[in-house]
Amino acid sequence: MKKISIIVLVAGSLCLLSGIAMAATSATQTVTYAVSAINAITVSGNPAALTVNAATAGSAPTSVSDATTTYAITTNETGKKITGAINTDMDAGLTLTVNLVAPTGGSSAGATSLSSVAADLVTGITTLNESGKTITYNLSATSAAGVVGSASKTVTLTIVDGP
Repeated sequence: MKKISIIVLVAGSLCLLSGIAMAATSATQTVTYAVSAINAITVSGNPAALTVNAATAGSAPTSVSDATTTYAITTNETGKKITGAINTDMDAGLTLTVNLVAPTGGSSAGATSLSSVAADLVTGITTLNESGKTITYNLSATSAAGVVGSASKTVTLTIVDGP
């Protein structure tokens, strides 16, 4: 009886082991994925101070420019544009313009006056990632602006839906 029990136990173990050995040789999984809208813009830093300090006698003060900063942009969407605005309007007699070099496929609006209302700077932007795009600022003043002490404006560049 003892031998039969051992034989049954061994046979059962072999069946169990052979069942494990005959387990499936492949398995499946479902991978769910998505890509969200990506619209990112950064700037390289701040431009140098713009100081109007010269004029030709009989002419308006000489405007000054700075083109030492750049921007980088990444978007995986179509039909985007870059707008620009400053935190508060310029004082009377002063005009601050900005010109962004357009990335591939986009169109620059050229030198655009900045105010507290967002203005289109670059349009027609579609699925790209580029860096090193030049930003040029220009400050002009009329004689009526008088003497203006050092001041600053915060320029906000934003990627939005557009042509």
